[in-house]
Amino acid sequence: MNIIKVSAHSRTAAVAGAIAGVMRDSHHAEVQAIGAGAVNQAVKAIVIAKGYLAEEGVHIMCVPSFVDIDIDDQERTAIRFDIQPII
Repeated sequence: MNIIKVSAHSRTAAVAGAIAGVMRDSHHAEVQAIGAGAVNQAVKAIVIAKGYLAEEGVHIMCVPSFVDIDIDDQERTAIRFDIQPII
């Protein structure tokens, strides 16, 4: 599964479209962000994607978690949002 990576400079509408597209295809998406600005953009994108999908009768929930990742041989803590349909 590909992880949708979000930065502080990501366009929320573009990320929301990516989330909605992945949800339509595989019914599960993961969004990852490092830093306050990136987490802010990710949360806004998830809310926008929720609206896109609700118009199609798909309702989603998201579960955030901390994950440790290596970037340039340094361990960083990211927030990963696991997005799933509500059944």
